[in-house]
Amino acid sequence: MIKNIRRRAALGLGAAALGVAAVTSVAVNASAAGTTTPAGPAAGPVAAAQSAASAARGDVVANPSLDIDAALRAAQATLKAAEKDGHRVTVVVLDRSGTVQVQLKGDGAGPQTAESATRKAFTAVSFGQPTSALAGRVTGPGATLRDMPGTLFLAGGVPVTVDRQVVGAIGVGGAPSGDLDERYADAGAATLR
Repeated sequence: MIKNIRRRAALGLGAAALGVAAVTSVAVNASAAGTTTPAGPAAGPVAAAQSAASAARGDVVANPSLDIDAALRAAQATLKAAEKDGHRVTVVVLDRSGTVQVQLKGDGAGPQTAESATRKAFTAVSFGQPTSALAGRVTGPGATLRDMPGTLFLAGGVPVTVDRQVVGAIGVGGAPSGDLDERYADAGAATLR
């Protein structure tokens, strides 16, 4: 029974120390952000929370990404280029964070094409390069880029850039070769330049 009381006391002291450390770190962050609101154990939890919110605003960054209209326009141009050549493909456009914005599955495109297009676009947006340029970097003994989940190092994925900053990617799957997939993805990306 004495052991249990000691454990509870030790846990209680540890939790109290953690609470003080958390409030103290908020005060440090608030000071670093240039706010003048006092925060700390004497100021109370509400003031500390307000200081934390003020400090967080200075830590926010903007990550430009394609808007839905641009993504749809690029996907339609990509699909149209492939259909003009008689190829049945799926086109996927991702935003900067790798989230699907648009997926267009052409008439007669195989069931594997959606996965292929998505993974190619994910690879292109992740590394900021066309997947054809990355293919040579995934060979050799041991672990390679190929081991990263969700990637596919076949030609057909291209990043979309604005002012040399990646804002999205287009992936195509289903043409008879990756070179054709990539050519169609480039056609879609060209509509955004």
